[in-house]
Amino acid sequence: MAVAGEVAGYSSLLGRSSLLPDPKNFKMEQRSGLCFSMPVLFPAKQVRLPSRSLRVMRPPVATISEEVLSLVVGKPAKIKVRAVVTVRRKSKEDFRDAVANQLDALSDKIGRNVVLELISTEINSKTKAPKKSGEAVIKDWYEKMKAKGERAVYTVDFTVDSGFGEPGAVAVANRHQREFFLESIVVEGFASGAVHFLCNSWVQSTKNLPSKRVFFSNKSYLPWETPEGLKELREKELMGLRGNGKGVRKLSDRIYDYDIYNDLGNPDKGKELTRPNLGGEKLPYPRRCRTGRPPTDTNLLCESRIEKPHPVYVPRDEAFEELKQDSFSAGRLKAVLHNLIPSLIASISADDFDFQCFHDIDNLYKEGLLLKLGIQGHLLHKIPLVKKLHESSHGLLRYDTPSILSKDKFAWLRDDELGRQVVAGINPINIERVQVFPPVSKLDPDVYGPPESSLTEADIAGHLNGMSVHQAMEEGKLFMIDHHDTYLPFVDRINALDGRKTYATRTIFFLSPLGTLRPVAIELALPPEIAGGERRSRVLTPPCDATTSWLWQLGKAHVCANDCGVHQLVNHWLRTHACIEPFILAAHRRLSSMHPIFRLLHPHMRYTLEINALARQSLINAGGVIEACFTPGPLCMEISAEYYRRHWRFDQEGLPADLIRRGVAVEDSSQPHGLRLLIPDYPYANDGLLIWSAIDHWVNLYTTHYYPNATAILSDTELQSWYSESINSGHSDLRHSHWWPSLSTPTDLSSILTTLIWLSSAQHAALNFGQYPLGGYVPNRPPLMRRLLPDDKDATFIADPHRYFLSAIPNVLQATKFMAVVDTLSTHSPDEEYLGGRREAAWTAEEEVLEGYKEFAAEMERIEEEIGRRNGDSGRRNRCGAGVLPYELLLPSSGPGVTARGVPNSISI
Repeated sequence: MAVAGEVAGYSSLLGRSSLLPDPKNFKMEQRSGLCFSMPVLFPAKQVRLPSRSLRVMRPPVATISEEVLSLVVGKPAKIKVRAVVTVRRKSKEDFRDAVANQLDALSDKIGRNVVLELISTEINSKTKAPKKSGEAVIKDWYEKMKAKGERAVYTVDFTVDSGFGEPGAVAVANRHQREFFLESIVVEGFASGAVHFLCNSWVQSTKNLPSKRVFFSNKSYLPWETPEGLKELREKELMGLRGNGKGVRKLSDRIYDYDIYNDLGNPDKGKELTRPNLGGEKLPYPRRCRTGRPPTDTNLLCESRIEKPHPVYVPRDEAFEELKQDSFSAGRLKAVLHNLIPSLIASISADDFDFQCFHDIDNLYKEGLLLKLGIQGHLLHKIPLVKKLHESSHGLLRYDTPSILSKDKFAWLRDDELGRQVVAGINPINIERVQVFPPVSKLDPDVYGPPESSLTEADIAGHLNGMSVHQAMEEGKLFMIDHHDTYLPFVDRINALDGRKTYATRTIFFLSPLGTLRPVAIELALPPEIAGGERRSRVLTPPCDATTSWLWQLGKAHVCANDCGVHQLVNHWLRTHACIEPFILAAHRRLSSMHPIFRLLHPHMRYTLEINALARQSLINAGGVIEACFTPGPLCMEISAEYYRRHWRFDQEGLPADLIRRGVAVEDSSQPHGLRLLIPDYPYANDGLLIWSAIDHWVNLYTTHYYPNATAILSDTELQSWYSESINSGHSDLRHSHWWPSLSTPTDLSSILTTLIWLSSAQHAALNFGQYPLGGYVPNRPPLMRRLLPDDKDATFIADPHRYFLSAIPNVLQATKFMAVVDTLSTHSPDEEYLGGRREAAWTAEEEVLEGYKEFAAEMERIEEEIGRRNGDSGRRNRCGAGVLPYELLLPSSGPGVTARGVPNSISI
């Protein structure tokens, strides 16, 4: 203050002195360790100011604060800046929304507005607090919200000091009655140029959440790079997202926490709906998002359930947006209508309503539900609603013809089609090379008997094109679909269920000179009658007459039913949906939204928590769709958990590692992707490697931009906390496993991230979007079986094998329920975001990163062209030929609906 007073006393003299530099020529010196600049008043000379006279002395360099400078050269200049705020409107409003809008209009007039405040990256040198603009109000809120259009755009004006610095965050307070969806904010008027804030978030009313929402700009910062003005906000935001692990979550909350799967059963409704909790030493499982609901009345270890149509908690920004919700609801309605008539008829009749002939199944696609089944005539008068629904909803009640029937409706009967589907079908990730013959079980022999398979060389020697079994193995010609160890521990319990019958199956395939796979033996195993005794196995080989043809067809049906269960319970649900969720929870809890790795992962986390919550509510729950439609019934999730315990390894979930693990590829540096496929025409692997390599290249570029060396990786506390928590909290039952990859180098990070993005995008797409197009014709891939194979002298079977087959596969109610559900699950939403499709510049401020992403997007287009070329190559017989479906599941783009193509960024359905 003494200096200030002295300077003030000589202000007129200073203003005229030729010894003082012109303020326009002041230099700004960057101070080490500070995020703001200090002015250097006299860069070469110091003027000492005595009490009465001026003497010119030889001066050292000196700096003074903005406050002192303002006294010398006048107050800091004020500048006007403007924020452009984009809010997404609801397309439909109910009565409560209309009332809330009227209240908000009134609130605006009495000062309860939506308020914004800019927060600088710099701190005030005196208060050490971030510089703030002061609050500014969004005007004309109600008038613009009434206008037509999907979005409303507002402007907010601020006046800030010229030394404000660059805005790094915007605080938003919503003083209205209802939440609103804030899409983006762009601040213009600063010398540094426009500053983008990509928000895409619901802003709650201050009556529900008193604190302001903070949004950071699109400039990414590693933890140690965080500007002084944003450090406290960064940590505070993460603490809020983690919560305290207590209490029941409200739908408006944004809290991410972990829990076990203790909400699948409903013991309060009856013992038959009791299910074991998944997660813990007894049944290891990944963790899910915690809801905090109270326990059930009959079991305090089980969480009480919320049934449809009431929503299950997920953090507010994870819920479906309006367009997605409308699409999903329409799919549910279609599924309900598809299944309503069979359900009504089943409720008043004890008949199972088996399909009487294959023509009955065809009529589901041609003329609608039950119109030609010959069983409804005597019932329609009892159920007037059935006739009314059929007359008014004919289109909704008719199923779309699955793609599998579009080229050759009888292809499913051929053996080569079974072989084609294991490399180009719904579940192309179980085929493995036979390296030991006969195959050997890894189950406990004291319980499940001798480990050797019942298959012998004599069973298959005549089907190997003149090769011996040893020669075929050595030349990489023998492959296998082996579900034996997955099913055998559960077979007796499944077969004790009403209307469910299964075996533990193995199927041996031979790779023909044409590059196609042909099944040459099927093993159908039952557990020993006493622990450690001989297994009861039946071996089928390609047929030689009418009787063996029907037995072979029934054997293939059991193989497909096993494969359906493994596909849905293990490969689809567990290995993508469930195992990704912990990484998403940890990302929100430990990585700031300004962290570059969070920004890389963010599009690949969209909607996953919501679709998983909906699955727990109505798909994988006790009595849910999965139990109703798949052979294991109430044992479905136990099979899933047992696979997680025995087989799941994160280090083998990437595509190259998985192909090598299964023995269908070997490392070969001369090949384009460093791998040589032992099945050269393997459409899933061929196309998948294109996408894997593109993701790997993009992620490598991205990570090395931020992490030049191992020191940077090890120094990033947020990154290390994210990975550690993903393992120790999210996958805590397997946290001590030796195979978890380390996170010590940029290469480690790139590998982990590439695997996560692969699983969330291409792997899930390959396993999900073909479910109805390729599995909607139930005889091709029956999801459950109701009868074991008959003896070849069984009178009923011999008299009518056709009828026996139809009585073994799902009945009308089971089939139509399954078809309705997989139709919904195979549907792309109109707001789907596809791999390589996010082109807007606002998500990043780094030009090098943006250019890298543009190249990745261009690579997706090139991949699409290459896949199209492959589908027209007649030499690729597993995807091109007479009656052969092209393989399109890994084509990156798609329109909405059931298209059997398209790779969304995330697990969104």
